Amino acid sequence: MKKRVWARFRACFVAGVAVLLPVIITLAIVKWLFGTVASLTDTLLFFLPQDLTHADGGRGPMHWYWSVFALALAVALVALVGLMARYYIGKRFIAWLDATMLRLPLLNKIYGTVKQVNEAFSSTKKTAFKTVVLVEFPREGLYSLGFITGEQHEEVQARTRERVVSVFVPTTPNPTTGFLILVPEDKVTKLDMSVADGIKFVISLGSISPEFSTGTTKEQLLKTLEAARH
Repeated sequence: MKKRVWARFRACFVAGVAVLLPVIITLAIVKWLFGTVASLTDTLLFFLPQDLTHADGGRGPMHWYWSVFALALAVALVALVGLMARYYIGKRFIAWLDATMLRLPLLNKIYGTVKQVNEAFSSTKKTAFKTVVLVEFPREGLYSLGFITGEQHEEVQARTRERVVSVFVPTTPNPTTGFLILVPEDKVTKLDMSVADGIKFVISLGSISPEFSTGTTKEQLLKTLEAARH
């Protein structure tokens, strides 16, 4: 009797964890993101007296409602910059700011790198992720998900005498870091999933996989993978 009660309690507890864990993790991530962003956006309220925005007469942390106001202000400023970027004067100012940042010692290295990474994740740029692929990495027989980022490598093709493509293999769960590998084109297996689905697949540690409903049978898919290996 006791074993039956214990088994039922354990099953209910596991089911409860399965239901509540995603909610708890989601709330924890939202709280962490808000705290991280707020640490930056709170500085926008520098013009207000701290005894008004902070607890304990200005000696404590900022009140949460002022942090929300600062976040809303930051969103409005970002939208304003985006609006300016659509017009001639705004474009000229942004071009001047870009050129200035690239001339400053030390800052130009950081700014240039961040800008290139941002362009890589922007679908409107030529350097954007183009196609989701499978490559045998880190060794033959093991497949990794990657993104084609470039196809024109004249020097590499001249020296290797093979047509190669640049493939970025991201790490999980942070897809902004990973490995850049040059792979012969005939060793790359292109997938039907979109870039957005590929990034979701990486972030979710492979637990979120897009549906595959192109009419391809399992046998045909295995033949495709086998052909890619050879």
